Amino acid sequence: MAPASKADKKAAGDVAAWMFNVVTSVGIIIVNKALMANYGFFFATTLTGMHFATTTLMTIVLRWLGYIQTSHLPLPDLLKFVLFANFSIVGMNISLMWNSVGFYQIAKLSMIPVSCLLEVAFDKIRYSRDTKLSIVVVLLGVAVCTVTDVSVNTKGFIAAFVAVWSTALQQYYVHYLQRKYSLSSFNLLGHTAPVQAGSLLILGPFVDYWLTNKRIDHFAFNFPSLVFIILSCTIAVGTNLSQFICIGRFTAVSFQVIGHMKTILVLILGFLFFGKEGLNIQVVVGMIIAVFGMIWYGNASSKPGGKERRSHSVKHGSDSSQLDDKV
Repeated sequence: MAPASKADKKAAGDVAAWMFNVVTSVGIIIVNKALMANYGFFFATTLTGMHFATTTLMTIVLRWLGYIQTSHLPLPDLLKFVLFANFSIVGMNISLMWNSVGFYQIAKLSMIPVSCLLEVAFDKIRYSRDTKLSIVVVLLGVAVCTVTDVSVNTKGFIAAFVAVWSTALQQYYVHYLQRKYSLSSFNLLGHTAPVQAGSLLILGPFVDYWLTNKRIDHFAFNFPSLVFIILSCTIAVGTNLSQFICIGRFTAVSFQVIGHMKTILVLILGFLFFGKEGLNIQVVVGMIIAVFGMIWYGNASSKPGGKERRSHSVKHGSDSSQLDDKV
C-alpha cells in the first residue's frame, strides 16, 4: 500500500508541476504577443532581463522566509549555465528575425534530437525503439501544425544552430546541476537568476537596438503598456520556476516532447484571441498526430527499457543498469 501511495503522490506532483508550467508558459506568450502587437514593445531581450530581475526579487523574499536554504554552486558551473541560457535567449530572437517562421519552427523541433544526443553522450541513456518512434510522431505532428514556408540563409542557419544547441545545453544543465549539487528548483534559481538579470539588463538594450533598430529609452511608456510589462514579469516568475521544477522532475527530452503541448495550446489560443484564420484541416490533423505521439511517448518511456541508463559497473556478476524513472 505504501509504495502505491508514494507512486500516486509522485504522479500527482508531476501533473501539478506540468500544469503549472503549461499555464504560465502559454500565459506569458499570450501577454507578450499582446504587448508587442498592441503597444509596439519589441525589446524582447531587455524584457527577459526584467523577467529575471523580478524572479531575483522572488528568490530574495523566499530566502528571507526560509524557503531557500544556503547552498553552493561553483562559479565555473554558474557562469557556464548563464552563458548557455543567455545565448539561448539571444539566439532564439535572432533566429526568429533572420529566418522564415517555417525554418524557425524546424529549428525548435530539432531541440528534441539534440537533447536526446546530449543524454546519450553524457548520461549514457539508451532509448527503446518505441520511444524513438513516439518522438518521431510528435515531431511530425508539430511540424504539420506549424511549418509552412521554409527558407534559410547562411546567417540564419548559424543563428538557429547556436540557439538550438545553447537551449538544449541550458535545459540539460538544469537537470545536471540539480542532481550533482542536490539543489532544489528554488536554490538553483537563487544562484542563476541574479546573474542572468544583470547580464541581460546590461546587454539587452544593445541587442534589441541591433535587432529592431529601436531604442528602449525612446519607447513611449504609458499606463496600459506598463500594466502588461508588470503582468509579463509576474507570470515569468512562474515560468522560470516551473521550468526548473519540471526539468528537475523529468528530463530535458521529456520536457521538450511533452512541451509541444504548449505549442498546440498557443495555436488554439492564438486563433481564439487574435482572430486569425480558423483551424484548418492541416492544423487539426497535426494536433491529433502530435497528441497521439505524446501519449505514446509517455507510455513507451515509462516501460522497462524505454529509457535506460547504462552503467558500466557490475555488481555480484549482474548488470547494474538502472531504469531512468523520469518520464
